[in-house]
Amino acid sequence: MVPNLQCDVCGRKIVGEPRRVIIEGAKMTTCSECAKLGSGFWEPEPPRAGQRTPPEKKVKTAAKKDSSGALAASFEEIEVIQDFGQLIKQARERMGLTPEDLGRRIGEKESVIKKVEGGKIVPDIRLTTKLEHALKIKLLTKTSEPKTEKTSLTEKLRREITLGEIAHLRWAKRRGLEDEGDNSSP
Repeated sequence: MVPNLQCDVCGRKIVGEPRRVIIEGAKMTTCSECAKLGSGFWEPEPPRAGQRTPPEKKVKTAAKKDSSGALAASFEEIEVIQDFGQLIKQARERMGLTPEDLGRRIGEKESVIKKVEGGKIVPDIRLTTKLEHALKIKLLTKTSEPKTEKTSLTEKLRREITLGEIAHLRWAKRRGLEDEGDNSSP
């Protein structure tokens, strides 16, 4: 039985036998249609005797448990604070570090540190957490939900008429007028 595979090129479900082709130097498993793009074929290496197959890698989840055991906010619900550049620069200077020193501490280039401090780039979550730990500051905050205004029931029911509704009303009106003319008896 063939496992449920997807083509590495087009993403569709592979129906039938998957093709193992080399496209621009990359080994890919494709459907028969995308296999035409390949310049050669490859065979999977059989596992050697005594060699274990590597276990599946677990994907790290964005949510972590805090000290109370509850799940903390996921990365999608966290954002960098507004004035992050100034805060980072002030904390770095308070610790007596140059941008180069801070970069060495967290494994980033000096130019990246300068661009973050200048607000030219917004650091991603990984870089932000490194900066938080190195500078002992708080840069991440939960995203605020956009506030929606409460509307009354009549305001919710009141809406604009669509073109489709106008066309339907005109068509119904014309049908009604035509039917009225046909009501005469012979």
